[in-house]
Amino acid sequence: MEPLDRARELFAAFEAQLRSEMPAGADVFDAHTHLGNDIDGMVGRYEELEAMLDRYGISRCFVFCLDEPDRHPGFRAGNDRTLAFAERSKGRMIPFVRLDLSEDPIAEAERCLDRGARGIKLHPRAQKFLLDDERLAPVFAIAAERRVPILIHGGRGLPPIADNLLRLVDAYPEAQLIIAHAGIADLSGLAGHFAGKAGVFFDTSVWSAIDLLGFFHLVPPEQVVYASDYPYGSQPNSLLISLRTARASGLTEPQIADMLSGNATRIADGAPPLEPSTPQGSATLSQPMPLARIHQYLSMALPLLFIRQQDSFGALGLALNATYEGNGQAGDLVQIRELLLAARELWRTLPEAEDEADARHVARTTSRLIHLADILALTSNA
Repeated sequence: MEPLDRARELFAAFEAQLRSEMPAGADVFDAHTHLGNDIDGMVGRYEELEAMLDRYGISRCFVFCLDEPDRHPGFRAGNDRTLAFAERSKGRMIPFVRLDLSEDPIAEAERCLDRGARGIKLHPRAQKFLLDDERLAPVFAIAAERRVPILIHGGRGLPPIADNLLRLVDAYPEAQLIIAHAGIADLSGLAGHFAGKAGVFFDTSVWSAIDLLGFFHLVPPEQVVYASDYPYGSQPNSLLISLRTARASGLTEPQIADMLSGNATRIADGAPPLEPSTPQGSATLSQPMPLARIHQYLSMALPLLFIRQQDSFGALGLALNATYEGNGQAGDLVQIRELLLAARELWRTLPEAEDEADARHVARTTSRLIHLADILALTSNA
C-alpha cells in the first residue's frame, strides 16, 4: 500500500474511534478557524472547512482571515472575504474582523461590525504589538460597546501578557475575551488572573496533550471552548486531544458537552456565561516508561519534520523501539506502532516531492500521524 493511502486508512480508523468516544448526541462548536492564505504558505479553503464541519458534526464555528499577503490596509480585503464566506455558509460560519493596530483599526472594526461581523480577532505576534500598547484600549472599548467577543492569540512567540491583559479586561468588563491556544504563552499568569472570572475563556487549540492536561488543572471547565485552529489544526487529532485530556482531567460528561459546544454557543448567542466552578485534573503526570520514552523521542523528531529534513538522528526509530517494551500497555503500543510505521514510510518519501505543495502535504500528513501517536502516548494512562 502506498504511504499516503496507509495514512488515510489510519485516519479513517481514528475517525471511527473518535465517534465512539464522543458524548452521545454531542454538538460541536469550533471557536477558532481561519479561511484564506497566510504569508507562511498555509491555506484555509472554504470547501475543506465546510467538509470538515459536515464530517465531524460541527454545527457552527468562529472564522477569521489569516495573515494575508494583501493584508494592507488593515486586513480590509481579508475581512471582506470572511464576511462573504460567512454569508455563503448561511450562518454556520460566524465572522470575526481581524485588526491591525497600525492601520485604523477602529474604522475597520466599525465597518465590519456594521456589516455583520460578530467578533474581533487580534494577533500580537503576527502584527507585532505588545499588550501594553495604548491602541488596544479603543479596541476593547468598541467590543464592550457592541457586546462582541475578542479572540486574541495566546500561543507561541509572545512575552508574558497576563498583567497587561488583566488591565484591559478590568477596564472593559463587557467585552468577553477568548484567549487562544490555552494561553500557553503565559499559562500560569493568565490562569492566575482569569481562572474563575466569568466572561474570559480559553480555547483548546494546542498541539501538546501535556499543555492541555496542565491547562485543565488551572482553568475551570466553564471557561473552556473547543477549537481546532483550522487549517493549522486537523481532524480527528483536534477533537481527540480535547476529549481525551478533558476526560483524563476528570471533567464530567455535561462539562465536556459545554466545552465542545455549550460555552461557545453562549458567546455566539450573547447569553450570559456560566459561573465558573473550580479547575480539575492533577498537578502531576504519571506514565509507564515506554509511553514516556515515546513522547520524548517524538518531541525530538518533530522539529526535523517541521524544517523538511530527514530523521538523521533516528528519533522516530527510538520511539518505534519503545513500542515493543510492553509493560501492560500492549493495545495502546500497537496503535502507536502502526501510526509511527506509517509516518516513517511517508517521511522517507519527502525528498521525492515534486513541488512545494506536494512536500507540504507529505510533511503535514506525517506530522498528523506522529501527533496522533503522541496523543495516545500522553493520554493512554493519564
